Amino acid sequence: MFVLQPSYVLMTANQKRPKPLKQPWATKAAMEQVYALKLWGGNSADFYSGAGSHVPELVNPYVDVVTTFLTSFEEPLTVCDLGCGDFNVGKNLVKHTKNYVAVDIVQELITHNNKMFNEENLVFACVDVAVDELPAADCAILRQVLQHLSNAEVHRIVEKLSQYTYIILTEHVPEGTFTPNKDILSGQGIRLKQQSGINLLAPPFNFKVKEEKPLLCSVLPNGKGAICTTLYVVC
Repeated sequence: MFVLQPSYVLMTANQKRPKPLKQPWATKAAMEQVYALKLWGGNSADFYSGAGSHVPELVNPYVDVVTTFLTSFEEPLTVCDLGCGDFNVGKNLVKHTKNYVAVDIVQELITHNNKMFNEENLVFACVDVAVDELPAADCAILRQVLQHLSNAEVHRIVEKLSQYTYIILTEHVPEGTFTPNKDILSGQGIRLKQQSGINLLAPPFNFKVKEEKPLLCSVLPNGKGAICTTLYVVC
């Protein structure tokens, strides 16, 4: 005898099961996985923060423009590097500062950096910049950090940035005009696949600054966007 099955059991050959919604993962766990599985490359390195922190064509011009800014003051600035990564970039800037505090969310990375880099004016700390209190400084550096974070986490960081006089922000964005600040899940990826990128002055962040000054924009080949650095004077 044929038994009629409930409608939710019957599926035709042309029907597809809906894809499960991607669930947010704790940012700390996501970033620990990035380094553990070497998702940004660098198979021969203990920790590797990606091509943006190692390709000379990207790193050297950045170090030059930031050095020019830091050395323009009679009294050296205190600097907080929010998301220092493997410190291949930041190591070039320490000597131009009064004190340099470098933080990252991955404790194993911070432990590694402490062993690798030793300067009298340099301190490393494990900090979740979206959750924890940020170290005091004259200038905050955020190099390709916010691009990996959800809008909710970016917003929590932005609320704390007004404590700094200067902010040097670097983001990987589409080349040309784009819709800013499309939301993503925090992790390895960035907004580029959505033809979007971070703009702190645009909604929903609406960060208020006294001055905005573009410092550098390096266009990547094959339509892969641009890595742009901007100086913000906050107060």
